[in-house]
Amino acid sequence: SRKSSLRAEDTLESIQELGSLELMGRDLGLAHCGPLRKSISADSLNSISSIGNNFGQDFTVGQVEVSMEYDARATALHVTLLQGKDLLEKEDTRFESCFMRISLLPAEQIVGISRIQRSAYSVAFDERFSVPLDPAALEENSLRFSVFGIDEDERSVSTGVAELKLSDLDLATRPFNAWLYLQDTNKAVDTVGEILLSLSYLPTAERLTVVVVKAKNLVWSNAKVTADPFVKVYLLQDGRKISKKKTAVKRGDTNPVFNEAMIFSVPAIVLQELSLRVTVAESGEDGRGDNTGHVL
Repeated sequence: SRKSSLRAEDTLESIQELGSLELMGRDLGLAHCGPLRKSISADSLNSISSIGNNFGQDFTVGQVEVSMEYDARATALHVTLLQGKDLLEKEDTRFESCFMRISLLPAEQIVGISRIQRSAYSVAFDERFSVPLDPAALEENSLRFSVFGIDEDERSVSTGVAELKLSDLDLATRPFNAWLYLQDTNKAVDTVGEILLSLSYLPTAERLTVVVVKAKNLVWSNAKVTADPFVKVYLLQDGRKISKKKTAVKRGDTNPVFNEAMIFSVPAIVLQELSLRVTVAESGEDGRGDNTGHVL
């Protein structure tokens, strides 16, 4: 059930504000804690009982697990490539091996390049890289994680990428660990708005709270002049939907304010295996609506 505000005990765990995220366009790929793009159909999400293909498989080219921590005394950022899976498409026979490159944006400074991996489908990297970085740069810089396939002529071809804004990660106070979805580099970026979210997790109650704060500058589908937006939040495990909640509908508002908290029961042991998909949708007369955009 939806709640309009957090309960008192939620204040025991600080709320982590993710900041404004850009909406991803309808026909494009996924990003982790990145731009909200135009949305593929949320109906493609597998149900709780289904054993179908993973959500988003046509729009991503694998995943990589990374961890980061900031050493304030040494003024250095430490980045670890932990593991990857399905970094290259199995149907693509051009590549015999692959590697990953980490770059610091906007200067395109190379932080590190991984060892070449002969198998792209289950990779154990366990490689740590460090780059000097002033504390102020945590608010200004991003990291780009790129995967490259190596063909039989030993040419390197970029196949997937994920970007993280360091300002979203609160590295000055705690380390960060997550699986990143790599977006196909052949797909363009097309943003259709921004959304502001907050997350908190209360270990004692095994409760994950997602607060949908507000959205702004929404661009409606099919060139509509106005629409009635609402937000759907999906909890995913291995790409499959295990829970879904949604906000109330806001009438004719391109900058809707929701301020709605959604509570998910999440055992701590599986927390690192889960991801969230947040979709802004347009309410229709028949109860169904077009999806404006999403972030994963």
